[in-house]
Amino acid sequence: MTWTAGDGPGPAWGFQPPAIPPASTRKHGVRGVLFSLIVGASLVGGAVVMAIVLIAVGRPEAVAIGLVLAILPVGPLVACYLWLDRYEPEPVRLLLLAFAWGALVATGAAILLQTADAIINSSSEVWSAVVMAPITEEAGKGIFVLLLLWSRRHVIDGVLDGLVYAGLVGIGFAFTENILYFAGAYSGDADMGPGGIGSATTLFVLRGIFSPFAHPLFTSAIGIGVGIMVSTRSRPLKVFAPIVGYVVAVLLHAAWNGSAFLDGGRFFLLTYLFAMVPGFLVLVGLALWFRVREGGILSRSMTDLARRGYVHPDEVPWLTRLPARRSARNNAAMRGGPEAARLMKEYQQQAIEFAALHHRVLRGTAPKDFADRGALMAHRLAALRAHLMLPQHAAQSGPRHRRDWA
Repeated sequence: MTWTAGDGPGPAWGFQPPAIPPASTRKHGVRGVLFSLIVGASLVGGAVVMAIVLIAVGRPEAVAIGLVLAILPVGPLVACYLWLDRYEPEPVRLLLLAFAWGALVATGAAILLQTADAIINSSSEVWSAVVMAPITEEAGKGIFVLLLLWSRRHVIDGVLDGLVYAGLVGIGFAFTENILYFAGAYSGDADMGPGGIGSATTLFVLRGIFSPFAHPLFTSAIGIGVGIMVSTRSRPLKVFAPIVGYVVAVLLHAAWNGSAFLDGGRFFLLTYLFAMVPGFLVLVGLALWFRVREGGILSRSMTDLARRGYVHPDEVPWLTRLPARRSARNNAAMRGGPEAARLMKEYQQQAIEFAALHHRVLRGTAPKDFADRGALMAHRLAALRAHLMLPQHAAQSGPRHRRDWA
């Protein structure tokens, strides 16, 4: 298969550059409409439930303090996941939806289900914390990742994408849950202590500083399972990877909650030191490994595209290496201002998306419409290149004659 796009001349050649076509957008059809309706209705429902719960607290100042304390860990956690996502950034709108789903839908659904279980079955606090909470909360968080997989399959290309979306959902869930916990600690009761800012601050140290990664850690297991499913050609893995991911998330969650009830809570610290912290370090190690792996995959794919003539070989480093990408944008900004930097960024992003699609084609896991998508990407890439402020040797040489695309 050959991409059907012509090479545009660079600015240094003295020709009028071609118009830049808009970025390719995918029509999601009925699934896209259903996704919007399901997510929109769920967010509204979740917001109503959480509004009722917060009003029921009865102390606006407690909710305000809980909100302020709950916000503090959010920024660093989100920044970590966005850092993982720098090679092929996910759509901001979907990342915001992931956070909102965790903060409103998953939290609200878990509260309703756990309350219903307590009323109907008269379940004990231990049963609710160790069994019902892990099952309902991880299911509520994981549903968003599955909805993305069903309606926006192209945005989850591998494990790193699954990790990012699952992590954002987990951060959103922890954010709302922390508001309730911190507000309860400030109000004070038999379980939360005497109340006041001292109690709220003590709980913030435990939840906001020492264990802010708990919910993202649990739900990341689901993200890894879904990521394995979309990137493998093994049918058993496609079926069992997300199921195993959910089971692992539930077990981690149950162990964490259950440790607070074992031997009067004395196992809680041991669980934190010898289970949660090692689990977190394993997740960090896996995330870093997957990030390095994605960089290598994109570099090899881009090199193959250069061999086939879609980009010049000299461009590969500043298309795939993050420091070189930044340097290329800075160089363009110095020579042509903000607009030149914007065009360089668009060119880099389009090239990365093209390389990611090319890798999936080579792996045999490409979507059905890969040929049309690839042709549009190649055409846009060539048009963008004609507008760039390139290094002199790259501007003069240009892409070579293209060969068949595999």
